[in-house]
Amino acid sequence: MRNYIGLIHKDADSDYGVSFPDFPGLITAGTDLDDARRMAEEALSLHVEGMVDDDEAVPEPSSLEQIMANPESNGSVAILVTLKSPAPKIVRVNITLPEDVLRQIDSYAASNGLTRSGFITKAAKRELEIV
Repeated sequence: MRNYIGLIHKDADSDYGVSFPDFPGLITAGTDLDDARRMAEEALSLHVEGMVDDDEAVPEPSSLEQIMANPESNGSVAILVTLKSPAPKIVRVNITLPEDVLRQIDSYAASNGLTRSGFITKAAKRELEIV
């Protein structure tokens, strides 16, 4: 299990927001601190799962010192968020497909924000009923 730093942000009339410096754009929120922590764990897990499905590299966690040295972290409270399910090892494989099927896969993947590997992984999981 790996731990990532989540930064809690709170404005006067808002929920507790959580952002992840190691995953730009990943944010979540909770109505109280306990809810924010639960939501942070869920959001991190789902985000990393999506990265793995799309054959993207999952970054190593930054240190607290690195994150807090960034001026954008000012006014935030740092929490450790545990990635409960480890990212599975990615293995490169060589497969043979008919050219027209490969074109259809690439077209579908591109129009749905997926990589070729991400599409094939999702299709295989659906066929194997590993959702």
